[in-house]
Amino acid sequence: MSCNYADGLSSYENKGKLGLEEKFDTTEEVSRKVSQLAKWVSVSNHIVVHTGAGISTSAGIPDFRGPNGVWTLEKKGLKPDSNISFDDAIPTKTHMALLKLIEVGKVKYIVSQNIDGLHLRSGVPRTKMAELHGNMFTEKCSKCNRQFVRQTATTSVGQKCLDKWCPSLRQNGRPCRGRVHDTILDWEDNLPEKDLGMADFHSCIADLSICLGTTLQIVPSGKLPLYTKKQGGRVVICNLQPTKFDRKADLVIHTYVDEMMTELMQLLDLPLPEYDADKDPTKQKHDPVIEWTIDQNQVSTMRKLYEAKCCKSTKKRSRDMKPPRGEPIKREKNSQSEIRCDVIPKVETKSTLYDSHLIEYSNNADSPLVQHNVFNDGNDNLNVSVKQESNSGITIPQLCVNV
Repeated sequence: MSCNYADGLSSYENKGKLGLEEKFDTTEEVSRKVSQLAKWVSVSNHIVVHTGAGISTSAGIPDFRGPNGVWTLEKKGLKPDSNISFDDAIPTKTHMALLKLIEVGKVKYIVSQNIDGLHLRSGVPRTKMAELHGNMFTEKCSKCNRQFVRQTATTSVGQKCLDKWCPSLRQNGRPCRGRVHDTILDWEDNLPEKDLGMADFHSCIADLSICLGTTLQIVPSGKLPLYTKKQGGRVVICNLQPTKFDRKADLVIHTYVDEMMTELMQLLDLPLPEYDADKDPTKQKHDPVIEWTIDQNQVSTMRKLYEAKCCKSTKKRSRDMKPPRGEPIKREKNSQSEIRCDVIPKVETKSTLYDSHLIEYSNNADSPLVQHNVFNDGNDNLNVSVKQESNSGITIPQLCVNV
């Protein structure tokens, strides 16, 4: 079924580094590293987990860039041997461990690149998860923008119309009358705004980001853990293949994620729950309409928390740069004032392996034009420049950031 999903995507040349050799730590190394991770989990206040296709391989769903991944085999003209349907797959030990960590308050948020719906089916609530690339078990109305849980996996990808009416009602009690679409992104589609915003804010606030089963090749999702690092937090990566950010991580564990999570739960003295179909939202026949929409109030709350933590240091540095009262501001000829900050959330909205684009937007007809130039040079360097053009046509440099 995941092969059918891959076949439904548009043609895309650069699918990243494929088939990299897997590495396995020794049993002693794994135990030592997981013990260290358990200590960090115990003392951390805001943990965010970033998940990729590697956490679902034990459910029978192949990954994409592993030795037997969909893209790796596609390059050889082959198909994966294991290809279970999304409807038949069930959440893995890793999915269930993450659910328990959320229930006990240790993990605050999950940022997932996966479209298999296994986080949803494990019982993770919408308030605790961003789905950056969509979900085979959700659909979205093009009119009211509300999302709903499906009882079966969608058969289309690329946010196509499913020829179904939106089940929601307007405030006056009348039907919405919008059409629902699948939520699966194609290569060049923009990421869902609320999901990306929540992922950005949580990643910036986190004091520990744990990356499970992902090579972190896709941007912007692959760069989100670095927001944690830039704010002074820790980054842990558990993946069999090397990732582009291994050298920036505080801890890298090369082992199967299910084995690592099982050992971690034992060290934390937490039970590992079993998958319960009765708690699976896709199996709730008595309530066919289950909403799966991120509340705008939740986004606003997280934005305030982000601003309180991550913008405070920037404002302080700006105040420190001011000269004592009475002293003139000294500038060299033709110099431009420049403000630097550590993190710029939501500058990239496309899910690609590399991205260079210009974004122009204006809130209303009377507001100035703001331009974001975003360029990923391919060497883990993201260059962002922002300029504002006033209504009089004068261009004012506002921000220049190298991330």
